[in-house]
Amino acid sequence: MNICKKAAVAATLLLSVSAVYAQTPNWQNMDLQKDSVFGVSVEKAYTELLKDKKSKPVIVAVIDGGVDTTHEDLKKVLWVNTKEKAGNGKDDDKNHFTDDINGWNFIGSTKGNVDYDNLELTRLVRQQQTKFGSLNSVPADTAGLYQYKQLRSKYEQQLNEAQQTLAGISGFVGMLDSMLAHMKNDNPTQADLQAYNPQNTGESRIKQVILEPLQRYPDFKTFREKELDAAVKHYKEQVDYQLNLEFDPRAIVGDDYNNAKERYYGSNDVTGPGADHGTHVAGIIAASRNNSLGINGVADNVQIMCVRAVPNGDERDKDIANAIRYAADNGAKVINMSFGKPYSPNKKEVDEAVKYAISKDILLIHAAGNDGQNTDSVANYPNRIYADGGEATAWIEVGASGPDDNESLVAPFSNYGKRSVDVFAPGVAIYSSTPGSHYDYHDGTSMAAPVVSGIAALIRSYYPKLTALQVKEIITRSVVKVQHPVAVMGDDEQQPKEVQMTDLCRTGGVVNAYKALQLAATYK
Repeated sequence: MNICKKAAVAATLLLSVSAVYAQTPNWQNMDLQKDSVFGVSVEKAYTELLKDKKSKPVIVAVIDGGVDTTHEDLKKVLWVNTKEKAGNGKDDDKNHFTDDINGWNFIGSTKGNVDYDNLELTRLVRQQQTKFGSLNSVPADTAGLYQYKQLRSKYEQQLNEAQQTLAGISGFVGMLDSMLAHMKNDNPTQADLQAYNPQNTGESRIKQVILEPLQRYPDFKTFREKELDAAVKHYKEQVDYQLNLEFDPRAIVGDDYNNAKERYYGSNDVTGPGADHGTHVAGIIAASRNNSLGINGVADNVQIMCVRAVPNGDERDKDIANAIRYAADNGAKVINMSFGKPYSPNKKEVDEAVKYAISKDILLIHAAGNDGQNTDSVANYPNRIYADGGEATAWIEVGASGPDDNESLVAPFSNYGKRSVDVFAPGVAIYSSTPGSHYDYHDGTSMAAPVVSGIAALIRSYYPKLTALQVKEIITRSVVKVQHPVAVMGDDEQQPKEVQMTDLCRTGGVVNAYKALQLAATYK
C-alpha cells in the first residue's frame, strides 16, 4: 500500500490533537546549523561542493501508484525510452513492452486500470475460505485450518474497526454540519468558532476538538477537506474495497494471476487514476531545480522512470517483482519503493527480483512504514531478508524524521527497528508535486525514502564509478548522529517513551547529502 500519511491520523481528531509542525517548503533540503531545521543539507551541498562539477544522468525508478507525466515540474526529468517510437502500437525495442515511453503499468491493460484493490489480508482470507468455508463445521482437510482462523480473526477485527470508525467520523461530520447550520456559516474562522455558543454537549465537544488543529490550515474548508473528508474517504475505501471479500478488480489486468512467474502484461499508462502519491514521491527526488516553479528536487541530473504497480490497497507480489525486473532491465540505478504490507504470499518471487536488481548494480530504497511499530519483530514487506536465507546487500530501509532537533525528531507514525531500519530522513510536512501541476504537503516514510533515493542518485550522478554497495556505505556512514533521546510510542501504544536513536535504526542518525558527497569524494 502507498504509505503516505498514517491512516489513523485524521480519525485521531475525535480523541486528541496531533502535533503541529511548521509547514516550510523545501525544509528537507535545508541545513540544521544554517536554517535551524533538521534537513539533509542539499542546498549547502550544491552551493559548496557541486558548483562547477560535472555530472552524468542517473535513472531512478519510482515504483508506485502512478506519476503525472504532464506535471510542470516533472515533465523535463522523465526517463524517455528512446528506442521506442511513441504511439505506433509496436514493441520497437523488443523488450516485450509496447510503447513503454516513460515506463510501464503492471496494474492495468487496454481495458482500463486497477484503482482500488484489497488488502493482502483480504485476498488471503478469500483464497482460503474456498477450502474452509464459514467454519460452521470441521472441514475434511484441516491442514492450515489454525492459520486460517488466525487470519480470519484479524480480518474481522480490521473490518469491524473500519466500520465503526467510519460510522464515528461520519456521525461527527453530521453533527458538525448541524452546528454550521446553526451558525449560518459554512466556512467559520477560529474567531467565529470561539464566539459561538454551543447548543448542546455534542457541539461543545466538536468545538473543542477542531479549534486547535484549525490553526494549521488557511481556512476551515481546507481543514475539513484535508482532515475530516479525507478520513471519511479513507475508511469508506477500506470498507467498500480493501476489506470487501466480494471485491476483486484483477480481471481488468488480463493476466494469469495464479502464475507468479508471468512477466509480460499491463499497459503503458504510467499515470493511472490515482497518481497523487507517486507524483509527490517523484518530485521529492527530482523536481526541476531553480526553475521558479514549485519545489527543488534533491537530485539535479535524474531521469524518473515511472513503474505503476501499487493500487489504492495492498500491492501484489507478482506486480512488484515484475516492476523491479522492468526497472533493472531498462537502466535504473536506484529504485524507490514507498509501499509496504504485513503479508507476502509470493515473497520468493520478490526476493528473486531483488537479487536480480542487485546483480545489475542497483540500489533499492524502501520506506519502513507508518504504523509506529518495531519492524524487528513485526513483519513488513518487502524487506531485505530473503525467505531462503541471507539478505539483500544493496538495500536501504528508511524511517521518517521531523524538522526539530529534539525529542520529537522521530515522526510519531514512523516504523523503526534497531536491525531492520538503516537510517532516518525527513518525512513530515514535505511539500512536493501533486497531479495537475499542483503541490501539497504529505507525511510519511513514503516521503522519507525518496529523500534518500535523491541523495543516492546525486552521488551516482557526480561519482558514476561508485557501485551501489559503495553508495549505500557512503549514505549510512555519513549520517548525522543523534545524541539526545527521542520519543516513540511505547509497547502499550498509549504513552510515548524516550529511547536513543541507536535503538531505532542501525546507524543512529539522519541522512545528510553534504556529508555523503564529502565522503564520496574520498572513494577511489
